[in-house]
Amino acid sequence: MAIPFIKELDFQYGEPKTVTPNVRRVVAHNPNAFTFKGTGTYIIGHGTVAIVDPGPDMKDHVDAVLNAVRGETVSHILVTHTHVDHSPATPALKAATGATVYAFGPHPKPPEGVATEQGGDHAFKPDVTLRDGEVVNGTGWTVEAIHTPGHISNHLCFALREDNVILSGDHVMGWSTAVISPPDGNMRSYFESLRKLLPREEAIYIPTHGAEIRNPQPFVQAYIDHRLDRERQILACLRDGLDTVPAMVARMYKDVPAILHPAAGRSVLAHLIQFVADGRVHSDGPPTVAARFKVA
Repeated sequence: MAIPFIKELDFQYGEPKTVTPNVRRVVAHNPNAFTFKGTGTYIIGHGTVAIVDPGPDMKDHVDAVLNAVRGETVSHILVTHTHVDHSPATPALKAATGATVYAFGPHPKPPEGVATEQGGDHAFKPDVTLRDGEVVNGTGWTVEAIHTPGHISNHLCFALREDNVILSGDHVMGWSTAVISPPDGNMRSYFESLRKLLPREEAIYIPTHGAEIRNPQPFVQAYIDHRLDRERQILACLRDGLDTVPAMVARMYKDVPAILHPAAGRSVLAHLIQFVADGRVHSDGPPTVAARFKVA
């Protein structure tokens, strides 16, 4: 089953939009090939509220979010993960509201000898760390943290019980699949985190980028099926003698704009790292973009 992507989004930059009875969205003006229309910052509740994913540190966006909660008390700031389109506005919003910041933890440190990831918010530090299944209680709202590593190891989704929805961050998005970029991005963890959502009964997923996903369980299964299909394509490439990541990407993503090929290569590498760990594929050294691979 092909993923039924959702390319429409009803919004105006900087203007709050009601998504569900207890969730409002304010979209930052930072559209690009990876953020879609821009980062969606969410407001949970009424009167005393939480802000989810403050977004990029852009003054116009911070001002728009503060304007959206004017006359209300911001008690909590919840962060799904620490990429630069999600968390850098946290200090500005915390300074303006006095809210307590909750997240899984700071940005993951790369292994020794590995270059620091440019897309990470390395300055981020939460006031309170959350673990899988922990519950945050606000005034009139209740949020459960769901640890969903894969895209990044500190990724959390947030289940809002009152609206029976999950704010899914970059784990499940309606407009695109997530990039899994090693070393912190981990394909095995990603599969496990997708399957972790399948038994859940929330009716809507609300990603940080793009529109909400209704009837999400078949959507998540389509995400899994898509990755399994990528596995089959990679193994077919190897059997046909395409033994490097760039060669595989050129075949597998020939209909995708070339500007996205490096990111696609990161996800292909994540699959190959999992294959090597499972003994299904061999590499001529450490499994990197520069390595050559063959079927075991």
